[in-house]
Order: sequence, then C-alpha cells, then structure tokens
Amino acid sequence: MQIALKVDVDTLRGTQEGVPALLRLFDRYRVQATFLWSLGPDHTGRALRRIFRRGFLSKVSRTSVVSHYGLKTLLYGVLLPGPMIGQRAVAVLRSTVRAGHETGIHCYDHVAWQDHVAQQGESWTRQVLQQAMEIHDNLLGKPTTHGAAGWQINPHLLAVEEEWGLPYASDTRGTHPFLPVMGGRWFACPQLPTTLPTLDEWLGREGVDAHSVHERVLAASRESRPYGHVYTLHAELEGMKLLPVMEKLLQVWQSEGFAVGRLADLHRALQGVELPHHAVVWGEVPGRSGVLALQGEVVDKAISQPRNLLL
Repeated sequence: MQIALKVDVDTLRGTQEGVPALLRLFDRYRVQATFLWSLGPDHTGRALRRIFRRGFLSKVSRTSVVSHYGLKTLLYGVLLPGPMIGQRAVAVLRSTVRAGHETGIHCYDHVAWQDHVAQQGESWTRQVLQQAMEIHDNLLGKPTTHGAAGWQINPHLLAVEEEWGLPYASDTRGTHPFLPVMGGRWFACPQLPTTLPTLDEWLGREGVDAHSVHERVLAASRESRPYGHVYTLHAELEGMKLLPVMEKLLQVWQSEGFAVGRLADLHRALQGVELPHHAVVWGEVPGRSGVLALQGEVVDKAISQPRNLLL
C-alpha cells in the first residue's frame, strides 16, 4: 500500500530549519515527498486571535506550541514584522527541487488563509492565490499541486485549481481520492485527501506523548485503503523536535513493505480510475480545533442527490 508524504511548511523557521532536516532524513531512507510552501509573510503570532475558538487553548497546551515554534516565530505579525518566507528561504526551496521532491502551494499568508478563506469571496481568494502562484512560478516554476492551510477552503479555490490545470490537490480530510462538489458546483480537479491523523492531533491525548505517538499513526496507516494513504506532516514538528518520530514512521513503513513517496506517485496509480463525486462538508476532527473541509457523501451527478455516507 502507498503512503504519500505531504509536508506542510507554515513558517520561516520551519522552512529554514525543519525542511533541511527533513531533506537529510528523506535522503537517508531514499524517500521523496511533496512539499507545500507558505510563500508570503510569516504572521504566526496573529494565530493567537483564535484563543476563543473551541479547543484551541487545549490544543496549544497539549502540543507545547512555544517549544515547537519558538518565541520569535510567535511574535511575527504582532510585535515583530512578518518576514517574507519565499524571499528569505530561496536556497532551501530550490534545494528540494534539486533533490527530486515535488513542490506545490500551501498558501500566501498562512494565518490569513486559515482564519478567513471560508468566509471570503472570489476576489479575495483569487488575489491571495495569485500572489502565491507568482512567487512559486518565479522561484520554482509551475506548481503541480495545492494543499490548503488548515484544511480551510471555499468553492473559489476549487475553481482556481481547475483553471490552473492542476492534476490534483490535497485540501481536505477524508478516506480516498474523489472529485469535489461544493457550493452547488462540480469540480474536475481530484482531491487526494489527508487520510491519517497528524501528530499534533494525538499528542497529549489519552496519555500519548512523543515516545508513543507514532504508534497511533502506524495503526491508522495499516487500515486498508485501495488507493493508499496521505500523511500530512509539518516542517515545524516532524522536521524539528519530532524528527525522531518521523524516522520511526519511515523505518516501520519501509520494513512492512509500504511504498512511501509523493502525492504525484499516488496520483499516478489512479490513472484510468473513474473517481466518485463527493460533497465537501464542514466537520470536526478529533484533536484539532475548529471545523475542517471533509470528504462527505457520494453525490450522484445524474440526480444531484447525496448517498452512501462515508464520513
């Protein structure tokens, strides 16, 4: 079974420190991954406005945000100006391409996207996507995919992905690849949803710590999926303090015969497969605050009615 590694890179520190560490690790295990970049300003400190969101404080306390992100990062956009990640980390971004990894867009401004995109209209959505696209184009060439920050989306994003001609995207959580239906619109760019839990969703829950959290991910990855799994990791976590956890995952997956690679590799295996249409719905994921874009019911295009609830 395939495991596609989707690396979300959210901050300047994660780009400059976490990504090089992951590149060295992946090189040792001869693994390639998909890196998704935050390319505009690092405004991580503004995420503290989520303090009143249900579950946010408990997640912050469980996952030791300060120790993972660093105090300086948590001041960006609040007491310190937000550095432009793409400008400051050109060498790191280009090193991933030289190493054979896939690269795509995560966002322009991570906090702004995650906090606002679900309520924003077409103009705002297109503007920030174009800003990210221009930076990616200038530094790395045309991206092959997009993965929404915080699994936050709207129908305008799905329309732009289709217009850009992206072969696939990974903006949602779910169980298997599908064609999205949202806002009464049908879209042709396939979604390869994240199927496995992330480390920060398990850390601090039910007695799980950094020494045992990999076991939760491994258990979920052994659940059979005809088209494999997508695992979302973070440069700020698996690329830094939790790098030993990532190494354990790679060791076990390879020892058990999993094919570990990029989203592109998973997509290649779908050639000739007629994907079902699924509604994109909002819902909660255990261990994560707020609501996310989830793979919902199958929708029959002939009758435009949902059926066969999957999530």
